[in-house]
Amino acid sequence: MPPAELPPLTGDMTMSQVLQAYPGAQRALFAKYHIGGCRSCGFQPAETLAQVCERNENIPVAEAVAHIQESHQGDSSLQISPQELAVLLRNQPELVLLDVRTREEHDAVKLPGARLLTQELVQEIFTSGDKTQPIVLYDHTGSRSLDAAAYFIGHGFAETKCLTGGIDAYSSELDPSLPRYRIEIEA
Repeated sequence: MPPAELPPLTGDMTMSQVLQAYPGAQRALFAKYHIGGCRSCGFQPAETLAQVCERNENIPVAEAVAHIQESHQGDSSLQISPQELAVLLRNQPELVLLDVRTREEHDAVKLPGARLLTQELVQEIFTSGDKTQPIVLYDHTGSRSLDAAAYFIGHGFAETKCLTGGIDAYSSELDPSLPRYRIEIEA
């Protein structure tokens, strides 16, 4: 299945539109410009990318766009599709499969063989894990697991990937026996 065509990224797009098209944009903006990581440097979903750039030291919009797009390409290289994961699980049943969701989500539904990623498990893996073996991380929809994958890669686990679309995509594309769910956020 070919990747979805991304819309052109422009300064007049709202941050909501930017994040919809480029889910890693907030991580990219924070890493380079310290934008969007905390309350003092945050942005509103209705603000345009140009407005965010202007009020953050007048960052050139073209520079921010280029950085978001480059980061998106890097994020794409860290991802594995549900179909690729299914093949990997068949060929490597001992694959380290880590669930970065909450304990409640993990207890409700999980991929076969997955372990809930806890601080203790991170320490165990970092202390005695094989840095050459593949690790696949997943979350609900594929957004948080990118951060976790980057963290593992930063600690030398170069064969780390994250599941594109998370368990939700795996369920809808490969295994409908896994219940799908929505997270309700209280206002």
